[in-house]
Amino acid sequence: MVTKDKIIKVLATGFGAGLSPVLPGTAGTLVGVLLCLAFLPLHWVFRFLFVAVLAGVAVYVSGRAEEVYGKKDDQRIVIDEIAGFLLAMLPVAINFLNLLLAFVLFRIFDILKPFPLRDFQKFPGGWGVVADDIGAGIYTGAILLILVIFGVL
Repeated sequence: MVTKDKIIKVLATGFGAGLSPVLPGTAGTLVGVLLCLAFLPLHWVFRFLFVAVLAGVAVYVSGRAEEVYGKKDDQRIVIDEIAGFLLAMLPVAINFLNLLLAFVLFRIFDILKPFPLRDFQKFPGGWGVVADDIGAGIYTGAILLILVIFGVL
């Protein structure tokens, strides 16, 4: 029988990506890359709506997953990386170069957590899990957009 806690674990771990014994956040981000490829034919408005809904779901699921795992921002929780990466890709076309650059930039921002992203982790519950990754996605998306505006991408 599938319980609510099992559903929370499946979603929180990005369908198991967060269970990777090495670099679970990177594995979760790769799930974001795969979702971007699946969304390739969709208009950006639909991608935006999906990201908005996913971010809300991520806050709830992450908060519940912290309760299930009994640990604040457990490394197995990667739904936040997925949402943050998908947000990062909104301002640009989905192609190999943009995916690669977004992946590298997003991981750098997610790991280093430049100001004020580190402080976002102090938010309560799922908000603290997701907010820094949404911030990393905004930083990444802004850089990608600037590169597009200046004709680099």
